[in-house]
Amino acid sequence: MTGPRVAALIPCLDVEETIVEVVRGALERVDHVLVVDDGSRDRTAALAASAGADVLRQGRNRGKGAALRAGLQRLRAGGHTHAFSVDGDGQHLAAEMPALLEEVRRSPEALVLGVRRRSPDQEVAGLRRFGNGFADWWVAFAAGRPFPDTQSGFRVYPIDATLALGARGDHYEFESEILILAGRRGMPVRSREIRVYYPAPADLVSHYRPWIDTIRIIRMVVPFVGGWRR
Repeated sequence: MTGPRVAALIPCLDVEETIVEVVRGALERVDHVLVVDDGSRDRTAALAASAGADVLRQGRNRGKGAALRAGLQRLRAGGHTHAFSVDGDGQHLAAEMPALLEEVRRSPEALVLGVRRRSPDQEVAGLRRFGNGFADWWVAFAAGRPFPDTQSGFRVYPIDATLALGARGDHYEFESEILILAGRRGMPVRSREIRVYYPAPADLVSHYRPWIDTIRIIRMVVPFVGGWRR
């Protein structure tokens, strides 16, 4: 019996300054890296390809969820069983990938979630911190079980089982929706604590918009809480 075939999946937008290092770091831990360029207007796609990644370009910006879904489908077509999602902005550390890969070998049927370790001296923007805590509470309520870090994008998806969940979100709510559906349908979810790189809030370049994306999460959760979706 062969083991899991894991590829890195990097959805990204305008990350030309960090993408080469991210791709090279991932290639030290897995054999294949797929970058989904979500409508970048800079050199992200070209630099990712030069660093050794397979690149799937989306002609326009469709959102992180849409990029992840397209990447999962592309990797499944290529014979991969698992997708290790890594953000392209450098906050996720390639040195932390082996911990999650070890969990995949132990539980190949599970979604493996990287739980971000925050030390007391790390500064996180207040609105972003509030949005994360707010989302964690609502996702746990809708899923019927708590998860330690619902907004972490550093995770390993079992591809067939994940696509079978039928998540619809096109933006950041996709990652929360996957956890709700996993909780409701009995997909096992494992977690491992990880280190991440947090620049100072003033230096952080993020496409996560706290108000808009938190509202999207709420709109996604409401049908589950109201019983209109299962």
